[in-house]
Amino acid sequence: MQVEINVPDSLSEIKLEQYQKFQALNTDENSESPFLLQKMIEIFCNLNLKEVATIKYKSVQVIVEHLNKVFSVKTDLKNTFKLKGVEYGFIPVLDDMSLGEYIDLDNYIGDWDNMHKAMNVLFRPIENKRGVKYNVIEYGKQDNSQVLKDMPLDIVLGAMVFFYHLNNELLTITLSYLEEEMHQEMTLEQRQTLERSGLGINQSMDYLRAILPDTIRLQP
Repeated sequence: MQVEINVPDSLSEIKLEQYQKFQALNTDENSESPFLLQKMIEIFCNLNLKEVATIKYKSVQVIVEHLNKVFSVKTDLKNTFKLKGVEYGFIPVLDDMSLGEYIDLDNYIGDWDNMHKAMNVLFRPIENKRGVKYNVIEYGKQDNSQVLKDMPLDIVLGAMVFFYHLNNELLTITLSYLEEEMHQEMTLEQRQTLERSGLGINQSMDYLRAILPDTIRLQP
């Protein structure tokens, strides 16, 4: 049986919900297993398992290698995108984020199962737009989290990497400022204590590894 295979060429062709489904299966137990490889092709190529089973092994290797290249592409923050006829915009002024927005973002952004809820905090329908400037609707006015499961994965990853780098920058600035105030260099123990104290959103070095897609390699 011949199967028509549509392999995504970029992260923009992959939906957030697709990656959420894959990430739920991408466990240590399933790592590099035939099952995970089958599910990878099923999810990202929009096939069913019966169709995947008919694909030649050489073709599977080519598809997986191609998907690895797609996931290895670096992503930058994109402030706006359109989904189902609605234009969404990234929060224009981060300093204006409310406590409720911050708490929800902090709770959701490190959890792939709830990533669509984190994106609902960061991206909202645009109300007024003039050139590159725009306003977004007030947080809580609409719940678009389910709709945002269909948003492109490159938009999601760009926003997450942006927050990772922003947090690291804020942490560095804060530590430097405190050292200036104390007129002396902090000890390693003092710096580690501050880093553990919760400055910013998910500041640990493990955070970036947790949010970025893992590549999958076929074993010989």
